[in-house]
This record gives sequence, structure tokens and C-alpha cells, in this order.
Amino acid sequence: MANRSYLYSADSLPTESENPQRVLCISEHRWDIPLAHLLLAGREPRVVQSMIWDPRIGIGADYAGGVELLLDLLRVVGEGLPDPDFAPRAAQIAAHLERQKARYFVLETGEMISLDGGDVEEAAQHLVDVEIPEAVARAQAAIAGEAEEWLETVRGSWRDNFDSHYAKVLYFSFPTE
Repeated sequence: MANRSYLYSADSLPTESENPQRVLCISEHRWDIPLAHLLLAGREPRVVQSMIWDPRIGIGADYAGGVELLLDLLRVVGEGLPDPDFAPRAAQIAAHLERQKARYFVLETGEMISLDGGDVEEAAQHLVDVEIPEAVARAQAAIAGEAEEWLETVRGSWRDNFDSHYAKVLYFSFPTE
């Protein structure tokens, strides 16, 4: 295993019998499910069939809402961050999300949630029920100017939170034709 979380976009969600016809690669992140992946999957998240593994451990979510949430947080993070690398990286992320636009995000976390040896379907549901909503609530509070301490923590580790590998081809990619 590569021990990554993977994020894709598609115009339909995977089912037990088939993957969406067109799956676009968004991002992969090593050894973690970064804040960016949680936020991008933060609007109307639900457990769906994985496109990579047999269990129902994929997470489907609204694409437009997730992008809006992440871009709003990136704006707020950038307002208080003197690092000259942040603004160009945020612009690259925004451009990639625009190019790979679809109706849904599909977050694949199987490699990460299987590391502890527990029930992966329960772990996926926990992401949808607890971890993603908590990340969204914190981001919304920061955007509203109500979570400065959390926002400073995010700024201090912005690379861990946002600087994933955004590309049209990931370790697990799907045919585009």
C-alpha cells in the first residue's frame, strides 16, 4: 500500500456495480487525510462504494460546495500568513480544482483508515459523521473570524493541511476515455 488518501471528481457517484464513467484526479496526500481533503468532502458527505476497494468506504460529496469552502478558508489563511509560497500555491490549487470540476468529490481513504486494523466501514462512517463535520465547523468559524487560535495553528502547518500532490494522474488513476 502507498498509505495515501485520494481525492477524485466525477459527475456521478460509484455504486456496487460500477464506477462513474469519467473520474478525474484531484489530489493525493501521503500518510494522512489532510484538512483540504476533509473540507473538499465537507458538503453533503455520505459513505459510498469505494472505486478502489470492495467495502463501502468511499466518501461522496458536493463538488461546488466543497470547493467554495476550501477557497474561502485559503483566503482567510492567506490574509494572515507572510509566507511568500502560500499565495502562489493557493492559486495553483484553485486553478486545478477549476480544471477538474465535476458534480461530486469522491474521497478514498481506505489506505489510511485500514492502518489501525479496525472496521474500515465504521471508520468511513466516523469520518462522515464526526471528523468531516468537525473540520467544516472549525473552518466556517475561522472564515467568520471566530476561531483565531485554530486558524493560527492551520497557518503554522499550512503545508501539511493544503500542500498535497494535485495532479491529473495519481497513484490510482482511472481511464478517461
